[in-house]
Amino acid sequence: MEYTFEGVTLVSDGEMDEDEARAYIERGLERYDGHAERIDHIEAHLDGDDVELTYYPAEGRFERIRRITGYLVGTLDRFNDAKRAEESDRVKHPVA
Repeated sequence: MEYTFEGVTLVSDGEMDEDEARAYIERGLERYDGHAERIDHIEAHLDGDDVELTYYPAEGRFERIRRITGYLVGTLDRFNDAKRAEESDRVKHPVA
């Protein structure tokens, strides 16, 4: 069964009433500070009276930040030619 509430989908391998599914989704929203976009989906495994919930967080956006000549920057698009040349002339060390 599949239930959607507040933009979050709960997938269950058994039947549950809508109020119970809503309560599990609300619990997930509490775990993620009320941000539905932080939750990809929730899986519920029913085993008799027990319910095992697995929360799948949405993939976050990763942005690289570098320190170049004393400035923290994500991209070089606002640098002039001299700053870009300085960055490209740097010695790159391999990551261990």
